[in-house]
Amino acid sequence: MLPFAYQAFSAVVHEGSFYKASLLLSVTPSAISHSISQLEKDLGFPVFVRNRAGAELTASGRTVLPLIQDVVNSQGRLQQEADRINGLSIGSVRLGAFSSTCINWVPPIIQAFHEKYPDIQVSVYQNDFNAITQAVKDGTIDVGFTSLPVNENLQVKQLIRDEIYCIAPKDFKPRSSMEVTAADLEGKSFILQQGDYDRDTKAALDHYDIRPNSIQFSIDDQSILAMVEAGLGFGILPELALQTISGNVQVFPFDKRFYRTICMVTTRTGAKSPATQRMMKQVEEYVEGEYGGK
Repeated sequence: MLPFAYQAFSAVVHEGSFYKASLLLSVTPSAISHSISQLEKDLGFPVFVRNRAGAELTASGRTVLPLIQDVVNSQGRLQQEADRINGLSIGSVRLGAFSSTCINWVPPIIQAFHEKYPDIQVSVYQNDFNAITQAVKDGTIDVGFTSLPVNENLQVKQLIRDEIYCIAPKDFKPRSSMEVTAADLEGKSFILQQGDYDRDTKAALDHYDIRPNSIQFSIDDQSILAMVEAGLGFGILPELALQTISGNVQVFPFDKRFYRTICMVTTRTGAKSPATQRMMKQVEEYVEGEYGGK
């Protein structure tokens, strides 16, 4: 920060008196006097001569005037640049997202963000829940989408509860036309992504006693639907993943409801960045607009 003595010096030069300088800087005249005295002590010579008209620069004061003013002007330029950054005309933010958020959320979020802050660079990193959480913790990304629980010491904002559904071949007929039960799934095999055999998805499969040897792994959500459509097994996908993929399949809720809670994570230090703060706000605005209180 700029030493106050330099501000006081510049103000006295501009206003022509200690009293007017104190009004300009919203301090007492004695504070101005003390600061100028300290500056003169540091420099080793007087910079002002007081008279009835106010204060005038000494010859030595005139010599150092451009040097001190240059420091004051540099501080002003620095503050303007800081204000510009805080106003987010420049900057960058790194966003981490897993598959379904990357497909469904990230494009409209970034589009709206760029309309507000066109000079902010946004980069996107896609991976699974655990990798995104770790990347936020490591500081390699600024904001990440993941699901609860988050065991790392991160700042967590819950966004939505995303229901998990059973994906069945078109010729499948459950005992209930509305939902699938344990009896419907007995002896069935499931297809899912390797990274999805975790957390709430695993809880659903465990509840219906779906053993690991009855699970096949696919590379992405659309591949899962294609394999289910071909009669190679059943799928398990959350609602968000079903928004932009399609197939000749049936979607049923389980008779016991399962949800994953999607959240946004960042570090407490990272959240202080102006660009990160604005991105987090943009995410919250998008989710609120799309889902309300879901």
